[in-house]
Amino acid sequence: MRTALFLFALLLGVPCFAAGEARIVDVRRIWDRAPHNAFTDLVRFRNSWYCVFREGAGHASPDGRLRVIASKDGKRWEPAALLESADGDLRDAKISVTPDGRLMLMGAVALRQPAPNRHQSLAWFSRDGRNWEAAHKVADPDFWLWRVTWHKGTAYGLGYNTNRDRNLRILRLYASEDGRAYRALVENLGVRNSPGESAIRFDGDRAITLLRRDAYGGKPPIPASAATALIGFADPPYLKWTWKDTGIRVGGPNFIAVPGSRWVAAVRLHEPTTRTALCWLDPANGTLVELLTLPSKGDSSYAGLVMHKGLLWVSYYSSHEGKTSIYLAKVRLP
Repeated sequence: MRTALFLFALLLGVPCFAAGEARIVDVRRIWDRAPHNAFTDLVRFRNSWYCVFREGAGHASPDGRLRVIASKDGKRWEPAALLESADGDLRDAKISVTPDGRLMLMGAVALRQPAPNRHQSLAWFSRDGRNWEAAHKVADPDFWLWRVTWHKGTAYGLGYNTNRDRNLRILRLYASEDGRAYRALVENLGVRNSPGESAIRFDGDRAITLLRRDAYGGKPPIPASAATALIGFADPPYLKWTWKDTGIRVGGPNFIAVPGSRWVAAVRLHEPTTRTALCWLDPANGTLVELLTLPSKGDSSYAGLVMHKGLLWVSYYSSHEGKTSIYLAKVRLP
């Protein structure tokens, strides 16, 4: 039966691959002009693609700025905007479309010291992806609002405080109706072991999050075995959360819904080698199962994800070709 179906699909010109197997349709380097190009996000807006990322001298250099590039077809990319801050290093660009049809770019500035605070989350707005308003300070000082998702006119996101002692980190749930003024829905979600980067998505009205936690050699140290990603979920009004431990260490988490009532996550995996991977995410069972490794190695990951015309478009960065550069992959899911 399987052979017959395979031959029938060939006659129809349908791409064939094994059940449960994903296939890279195309992958290309789309930007490498800065010494270090990293930490991406991706959105489709008014029939064009916009990719955002950080440029700098290095992974944690003090000169970070946020680059926006645009493309009509995903092949030819051109500079659209460059956002800088006199206050410090801009990091971790995230982009979304607001309910009133504007682009919202978020990030955080690592403030030059000495200063009263270490970090400040920021938001910029644009109607065309090229002309951007001045930055708005969002969330609380020293709380990194890492990514927001719009749901029924409200932006929801998790922010973690950037205390030097990661044993004292707390996780805060924020909400905003305009993307500028944020209120804390939950002051402290009670997550231990250095909670950090996250993504929130919605299944109906149920909120689902994928959360990174970090190992830390402080006192007492957080061992790597405790620095595993959590999957959390909550129903309105999102005040009580249930958490499941995936048992897997990740970086740069992002995930989206894909056809078939499934969830695909893009993360940095660390074992047996560091790489950017796509994984099936199962909130009910609290599991991440690797689906596909993208061409990547070492300093990499932090992906943007968009489903478009039956393909999963993935922006990410990697150093597998020597220089840390921005890549775009198109993946056909099984």
